Amino acid sequence: MSFPLAKELGRLRNLSRGLKGAYRGSDAQRRVQDFDGWMRRAKEDDAGATAYDHAKTVKEYYDLCGEFMVFGWGESLHFAPLSPRESLEDSKTRHQRLMIAKLELREGMTVIDVGCGIGGPMRRVIREAGVSVVGINSNEIQLDKAKSLNAEAGLDHMADYLACSFMDMGAIADDTFDRGYAIESTCHAPDKLGAFTEIHRVLKPGALFWGQEMCTTDTFDPDDNRHRAIKQDLMHGIALNDIATMGEVNRALEMAGFQVIEGRDRAVAENGPATPWYQPMVSRRQTLGNALHRTPVGRKAFQGTSKLVERLGILPKGSADVVGLMDRTANAYVAGGKAGIFTPLYCFLARKPA
Repeated sequence: MSFPLAKELGRLRNLSRGLKGAYRGSDAQRRVQDFDGWMRRAKEDDAGATAYDHAKTVKEYYDLCGEFMVFGWGESLHFAPLSPRESLEDSKTRHQRLMIAKLELREGMTVIDVGCGIGGPMRRVIREAGVSVVGINSNEIQLDKAKSLNAEAGLDHMADYLACSFMDMGAIADDTFDRGYAIESTCHAPDKLGAFTEIHRVLKPGALFWGQEMCTTDTFDPDDNRHRAIKQDLMHGIALNDIATMGEVNRALEMAGFQVIEGRDRAVAENGPATPWYQPMVSRRQTLGNALHRTPVGRKAFQGTSKLVERLGILPKGSADVVGLMDRTANAYVAGGKAGIFTPLYCFLARKPA
């Protein structure tokens, strides 16, 4: 057996174990159908007809899709400014190192990772900055995976974990952390001001806070039917209660008490053209080592393969429906990126006043 084939079979076995642990015998097909109705339920709640909880929708999104995200995107579940001279993984590493530098992390500091996922950035922060990190996540499946991967990496002594929403971190005292970061997590907040206010509370006076938000750009036209449709598809597929503008993010930070030091869309290159942030979901060109399964053809092929291995009992029933949901979401990402109306790379640095 060739090494590449053996590696892919190993990845498929890991995916199978992860999905079976995440789905726990539930009907994933029914859960996808239920997830697809979340925006209707949210509108009914606005009209007073239901009691809708967006935090449950976000948790269900990561329960259903989390293992597939890791399979397709790696342990660091975020976008990064891309370079044609790098692989996607190398670009994410470079982006995380930019965050480490901007936060001015020093050995001995205690840092909060707001919405830590499975801990990809956390492990780099611990290794390269020598800081202790507390990961916050309301999704206990992801939190358990972060613990396991940290232990495998020999970093568990530098990490702690809290299973809670970043909207309410009541178990943490005021003025606890030297630094904080939130990478593509507070975009899920039902109330951005509330999220930033709670983060502000747990940071020490003078602490720096780095964030990466999904935002609409100045190109977005709320009167353009196509723009509105793309925004709705993005909100639906990523479980976003809304998509803020970059200005709205800054205003929420300031209202929460932060001083915004800098903020920019890092999808836009400072010097010359850049590889589009959505390129890995379009083709294998322009990014070194880009995997076929991220592309439209690869995603469709993987969905067909998922149906086959479902019947063989290798993947849980309904896995192909989850792959279909993620394929539609990838198409929405690409549509938003190509239209220039959406970016997942609005990055800011803010400070809690001393």
